[in-house]
Amino acid sequence: MLNNYLVEHLKVLKSLKKLEPVIKKAIKVSVDSLKKEGKLIFAGNGGSAADAQHLASEFVGRFVNDRKPISALALTTDSSALTSIANDYNFEHVFSRQIIALGLTKDVFFCISTSGNSKNLISAAKAAKSRGIFIIGLLGRDGGLLKSMCDLSIIVDSDNTANIQEAHIFIGHVMCSEIEARLSD
Repeated sequence: MLNNYLVEHLKVLKSLKKLEPVIKKAIKVSVDSLKKEGKLIFAGNGGSAADAQHLASEFVGRFVNDRKPISALALTTDSSALTSIANDYNFEHVFSRQIIALGLTKDVFFCISTSGNSKNLISAAKAAKSRGIFIIGLLGRDGGLLKSMCDLSIIVDSDNTANIQEAHIFIGHVMCSEIEARLSD
């Protein structure tokens, strides 16, 4: 049983090698933003919400090295903002209203979606685009509608949600390590 899961997991992880150029570009864009005192903003739904929080915490806390905190936040953590926006408007705007309130042109917005079709992330990407914020999609499957809305799309080639999420965290950890190292120079 376990071997079947490992075979599929390893197949997806091995396929990430072809994403190296786009991951390098995402790292460069992120480092450039942070050097200009921008921040990294993360959002996602369900397991991707947990991934958004996980990655933001790696930057604000530390990943490998003891260093200065790196400016990052997850739009999924303010339960009062999430519930008031969903109640007063609708769930489609829970991230876009936060982007409008908190996002700056020098920031980078990470949309994390296994399908690429989450309405609230599409709305957030539109808001980020209108503010001149660089958008990076951590996506799965074929990238969905977000693929064309993002300035840079990192698409995990899999239809299995769990494998996509595992790959997103792996990519996020690679990015944390590289960004941390480059900001220490």
